[in-house]
Amino acid sequence: MTLADGPPPARRIGLRLAYEGTCYSGWQTQPGRTTVQGVVTEAIRTISGEEVLVRGASRTDAGVHALDQVAAFTTSSDLPADAWVRALNARLPSDVTVVAGRAVAADFDPVAAAVRKRYRYRIHDAPWRPVLQRHLVWRWRGRLDEPLMQAAAGQLVGEHDFTSFESTPSTRLSKIRTIHALTVRRTVAADERGGPADDRPGAEVWIEVEGNGFLYNMVRIIAGTLAMVGAGRRQPEWVGAALAARSRPAAGPTAPPAGLTLVSIQLDTDAWPGSPNDSAR
Repeated sequence: MTLADGPPPARRIGLRLAYEGTCYSGWQTQPGRTTVQGVVTEAIRTISGEEVLVRGASRTDAGVHALDQVAAFTTSSDLPADAWVRALNARLPSDVTVVAGRAVAADFDPVAAAVRKRYRYRIHDAPWRPVLQRHLVWRWRGRLDEPLMQAAAGQLVGEHDFTSFESTPSTRLSKIRTIHALTVRRTVAADERGGPADDRPGAEVWIEVEGNGFLYNMVRIIAGTLAMVGAGRRQPEWVGAALAARSRPAAGPTAPPAGLTLVSIQLDTDAWPGSPNDSAR
């Protein structure tokens, strides 16, 4: 390329990332704090020398994990997307990885492209303490009744005003969100013969929520509320009354961040054609 050719054209690269959030102050960059967005931005700078804005589809909180965060950035580098995946993974810390990458449209916005998000909240309620999984679960002392929790959870499915399930203060003008699916189930280990304590059948209750969007701490408040029902401290119908109250004190506590994982983000297929788990290209 000669000087007359000018700088290379800008390109937009889309990424799908996974991370353990234990050591991070969430996704969003914050002064003086280590964040996932911050370490990804720094890795890009070391590769291309560029100061870029890495935009993520979900602003996960401090201590929250992800299996499928979607992000994008604009670069003048001519590195193909698969080379970006390899280069980033060579520079990112061991608790953050790029699962896939591809060239996307110049106007690709992960926030606008996300049509559904799925979260999982894990509660470890076995008689023994978790060891290998201790940073990924909420440790609950006492057995939870998951059928009661499921009965309560059904009242939250659909389009509702979720004011009772958002931490305050809030800047969100609309509290209307749609929950497409909300399930509560007890896990069964792959190895039915047992094994390490963390992996024995039935050690955890998983709450899985899929919706078109979520308010601040909404999933964690849902988990804390359902735990109150599972522990026998509240009846299932209390959850419906809490929802109708449209008041944060009406619902249960905010569960700790460690148990929450962003499992998947479904994107508009026009923005990211193909399967969410397709390989880097």
